[in-house]
Amino acid sequence: MPVALITGASRGLGLALARSLAARSWTLVVDARVGSDLDRAAVELRGLGADVIAVAGDVSDPAHRRELHDVVREAGRLDLLVNNASVLGPSPMPGLADYPVAELARAYEVNVLAPLALVQSTLPLLVAAGRGAIVDISSDAAVNAYTGWGGYGSTKAALDHVTATLAAEQPDLDVYAFDPGDMNTVLHQDAFPGEDISDRPDPATVVPALLRLLDERPASGRYTVGDLAAVVTS
Repeated sequence: MPVALITGASRGLGLALARSLAARSWTLVVDARVGSDLDRAAVELRGLGADVIAVAGDVSDPAHRRELHDVVREAGRLDLLVNNASVLGPSPMPGLADYPVAELARAYEVNVLAPLALVQSTLPLLVAAGRGAIVDISSDAAVNAYTGWGGYGSTKAALDHVTATLAAEQPDLDVYAFDPGDMNTVLHQDAFPGEDISDRPDPATVVPALLRLLDERPASGRYTVGDLAAVVTS
């Protein structure tokens, strides 16, 4: 069975994707910072019939990344790495003139450096899979300038560039930046404290586009949910 490593898989898009891959009988290695949340997600995923290995921890922690690498190596293969774990930064989001530099450094550690470090550690297994795939979850804020989004958006812009460069350097892999658009998630709620964001799409509605990316394997590059929104029919 194919194996996927999904970070930030206890909720939101990470959990929604994990549910769909579980239904396809993938083996899942999942992580999240809050162990109790991850345990609940793992129980649900196992209930869908998946073989699930849950490893709680922070992707910015080298020891946690080594643990993830060791677990994947013991699984014997890796077909898909999804770098989904992210931090927003301070909420409410400050303008760049007032952005705490330490908080910005933290965002870069989680949103840019940790995904690259995971790619570096798992690259041999992804190559050995025959046509392994890397999906880095991006954001509209990576390509558009919005007041207050400079910290988070700049991390995603940097991740986009890392992804594009990896795609150029690793032609035997499928390497994607995927922009899911606005979603009704905890991160988006933190971006709009006190506001009602219930009109945003549920993350589950985004998954068909992401699955299409994985199924059809277009050329490596950056894709939005709109690029992949058409339903694949048999």
